[in-house]
Amino acid sequence: MKVKNSLKSAKIRSKDCKLIRRKGRVYIINLKKPRMKTRQG
Repeated sequence: MKVKNSLKSAKIRSKDCKLIRRKGRVYIINLKKPRMKTRQG
C-alpha cells in the first residue's frame, strides 16, 4: 500500500477507484486492481 500526502492524483487513475474513510484515515481502494491501494498520511 502506498502512502501519499495528497490523494487527488491517485483518485483519477481509474474509474474503479473508491475513496473510503476508516478510523480517521482516507483510503483509495480498487476492487478490480487491488495493487492500487493508497492511504493518505
